[in-house]
Amino acid sequence: MGKRLAALEKSKVYDSLKAYPFKEAAEVVKKTATAKFDETIELHVKLGVDPTQSDQNVRGTVALPHGTGKSKRVVVLAKGDKAKEAQAAGADLAGDADVIEKISKGWLDFDVLVATPDLMKDLTKLAKVLGPKGLMPNLKAGTVTTDISRTVKELKAGRIEFKLDKTSIIHVGVAKASFDAAKIADNVKAVMHAVLVAKPSSSKGTYVQSATLAATMGPGIRLDASQKYE
Repeated sequence: MGKRLAALEKSKVYDSLKAYPFKEAAEVVKKTATAKFDETIELHVKLGVDPTQSDQNVRGTVALPHGTGKSKRVVVLAKGDKAKEAQAAGADLAGDADVIEKISKGWLDFDVLVATPDLMKDLTKLAKVLGPKGLMPNLKAGTVTTDISRTVKELKAGRIEFKLDKTSIIHVGVAKASFDAAKIADNVKAVMHAVLVAKPSSSKGTYVQSATLAATMGPGIRLDASQKYE
């Protein structure tokens, strides 16, 4: 009965048929976040593209104006001066052969792995371990780069990756429930704008079909997808 009552109480704070503007949706989703922990606010965007077509596989990165509320553990594979650059920028660990050996022994205590292009060939033997966990450095995700300092700083500050799943939906954490509504709305707008910029030229018809905002334990709050994201 407790869970039923909680669900009923949450349903009173929003209209399931209404499409909310960003700021209002953020205010509503905060009211639905009633768990004892600081819930993650997630954005779910349904796109009118075919994920089986390589030219319609929407993917990109975006720097959230107010971060995610969670500090990312960033590891960098780089040699010499680039490794020092990574450490100066705030990387949790930086190195080359020593880091690769550590990972090969089962160490995966990090959120993002960044690599300089020259070390990617040394990572091929770890692809089966890193790939399934989404930790393999990728050019499209901006994690294979020579611009180490900027990349590490952006990742630490709140740069996130978004990509389409098999059902044409993008799922991404954009804030914590403890954020004020204005900051949640800013982060949502930043992601929506980035998704719009990533629109494939081959996409036809309605691109953004629907968008919802939800706390970890809360219901989906419909967003007005006709809003301007800039």
